[in-house]
Amino acid sequence: MKYVIALITIASFISIFYGFSIQEEELQLAHKFIGFGTVGLFLVAMPLFLIKESKGKKMKDYMLNEENIQKMRKKEREKSENQ
Repeated sequence: MKYVIALITIASFISIFYGFSIQEEELQLAHKFIGFGTVGLFLVAMPLFLIKESKGKKMKDYMLNEENIQKMRKKEREKSENQ
C-alpha cells in the first residue's frame, strides 16, 4: 500500500509538471494533465494515505470532548507546578 501511494503521488507530480511544461504549445492538453495530476494527488493519494495512517487509531483520542479537556488542564497544572 505504501508503494502504491508513493507511485500515485509521484505520477501526479510528474503529470502536473508536464502540464506546466507544455502549457506554451498545447494549452488544452496542459490543463488536462494539470487537472488529472491534482485529482490524483488530492482525491486519490491523500485519502489512501490518511486511511493507511489512521488504521488502528482511536478517533476518540483526537476529539475535543470534556474528558480530553480535563486531561489537558491536568497536564497544564502539573507542568506549571514543576517549573
